[in-house]
Amino acid sequence: MRRITAFRLAATAVLAGLTATACGTGSADAPANAGQTSQAAQPADIDTHATVDVRLVLEPTSLDIASTAGAALDQILLDNVYQGLLTRDENNKIEPSLATSYDTSPDGLSYTFRLARNATFHDGTKVTAADAVWSLHQVTAKGSKNPDAAALASVKSVSASDDHTVVVTLKHRDTGFTWGLTGRAGIVFKKGTDFSSLAGNENGTGPFKLSGWKRGSSITFVRNDAYWGKKAKVAKVVFHYIKDDNAANNAQQTGQTDIETAADATLLQPFSDKSKYTVLRGDTTDKFTLAFNNASGPTKDVRVRRAIRRAVDNAGLIKALGGAAKPVGGPVPATDPGYEDLTAIDAYDPKGAKKLLQQAGYGGGLKLTVQIPNIYPTEIGDYLASELKQVGIQLTVRQVEFQSWLDSVYTKHDYQLSLVDHAEARDLNNFANPAYYFGYDNANVQKWYAAAQTAAGDAERDALLKKAARQVAEDAAADWLFVNQTLTVVRSGVTGVPRNFTSNRYDLADLAMAKKK
Repeated sequence: MRRITAFRLAATAVLAGLTATACGTGSADAPANAGQTSQAAQPADIDTHATVDVRLVLEPTSLDIASTAGAALDQILLDNVYQGLLTRDENNKIEPSLATSYDTSPDGLSYTFRLARNATFHDGTKVTAADAVWSLHQVTAKGSKNPDAAALASVKSVSASDDHTVVVTLKHRDTGFTWGLTGRAGIVFKKGTDFSSLAGNENGTGPFKLSGWKRGSSITFVRNDAYWGKKAKVAKVVFHYIKDDNAANNAQQTGQTDIETAADATLLQPFSDKSKYTVLRGDTTDKFTLAFNNASGPTKDVRVRRAIRRAVDNAGLIKALGGAAKPVGGPVPATDPGYEDLTAIDAYDPKGAKKLLQQAGYGGGLKLTVQIPNIYPTEIGDYLASELKQVGIQLTVRQVEFQSWLDSVYTKHDYQLSLVDHAEARDLNNFANPAYYFGYDNANVQKWYAAAQTAAGDAERDALLKKAARQVAEDAAADWLFVNQTLTVVRSGVTGVPRNFTSNRYDLADLAMAKKK
C-alpha cells in the first residue's frame, strides 16, 4: 500500500481555524464571502534585504525530515531548504525541481531523470546522480524510517547512467510514482548524510538556509546567496508559531507579522481596509474526518455508521463555523484525482437515521464516545453531540492531547469515533488498507485501488479511484464533515504569497516585499 502514514499524523492545519470561506469573493468582514483568489503583482522596486514575518500554527517537533512525521516539517522545509527530484506547483501539479526533466519508457516501467548540472548543497558540494541514487536507496531500504517510504514501494532498482542522470526501474506500473517524488521520498540528500544529525542541522539544496530555531516561538530562514537556481527575493523569513487566533490577529495588526496564515474567518473585520491588507482564499486537501471504528463495537455495523452520517447536518456545521469550508461527501476532495460529488450519499436525514438505528437494534438508544485532539475547536464536538442526541445517540466528547490521540486511536485502534484533519492529498489508500486505524476492509476497494496504481493512463486510474471512493462512501467507512479552505492575510507591499495547500508546503520562491517609500 502507498503512504501508509499518509495524513502525516496531521494536525497540520490545526484549523486555525476553519478559516475558509464559501466560493464567493467579497468583503473580508463577511465570513461566508471572505477572501479573493488574486493578489497584487510584484512591484518594480523590491527590497532584497527585507525580512518577512509569517504566522504559522503548528510547530515541528524536530527538523529531521528524513524520519520525523508531521506536515509541519513539509510545510516549511520542502522546496525552501530541501528539494526533491520533482515538486508541486500552486495547483498541486507536478513540476521539475532538482530533476529538470524526465522521460518514461513506453511500458511505464522505467523513468530517466536528468539533474540540474549546477545544483549544489548548502555546504558547496555539487549535486550528482550518486547523491540521488543513494537518497532513493535510503527510502526503499528495508526498515526505512522515511515517513513516505511507501510512496516508493514499486521501485525495483535505482542507478546512475552518468553523473547527472538517474534511472529508476519499477516492479510494475505506478500512476502515483512521480507524485511520490514530490514529497519527502524524492528529497536528494548528500551521499552519506547522517540522518540523526538533521534534527539540528541541515545541508539542503534549496534557496533558503536554516538560521535559527527558538523552540516554542519561531524558526528563521536566511537566503542562500549561492543558490544554484533563481535566487530568493527576500533576505530573511521568520516563521512565528502562534496558535491562538486572536493573538495572531493582534500580531498582524501591530506589524509583528506581515503574513497571517490560517486566519479565522470570523475575525477578519480588522483587515477590511484593502489599501492595507489583502485576504487570500485558497484550497486545501484538509478533510475533517469523523472516523468510525469499522472493526469493532457498535460502529462495526454499517447501519449504525450510515445512521450517524444521516444524523449530522454537515452543511449546518460549516455554517456554524463561519461558512469556512466545502462539503465533500466522500474520501476524495475536489482537487484530487478520482473526485466525484458524493454528498447525496447518506445526506442529512434524521428520520432515516432513526430507522437505521432501530434496524440495528438500537431503537432504545445508543451511547458512543468520540475522541478529538484538543487542538480543534470545542464547537465541533458540541455540534456533533447535539445532532446525534436528536436521533437517540448519546455522544460523550473526549478532548485529548494529540499525542494521546496518536497512541489510543492511531496506534492502538482503541476508540469508537474520532475526529481529525486528514490533510494529505491523494490518501484514498488509507481506505484500501485494512490495517489502518479505520479498520475498514473491503476487497473490492482494495482491488480497484491497486488497479488504479498500475493503470495505463490517468483516465483509467481516475475511473477506478471513483469506483473505490463511491464504495467507501456507500459503506459509510467515515463521515467527511468538510474540506477546509484557508485564508491568508497579507500586508500591503508583500507579494508572491502562497495561497493554496499551505498546510502541506509553503514555497517562498516568489515572496517579495516592496521598498518603503
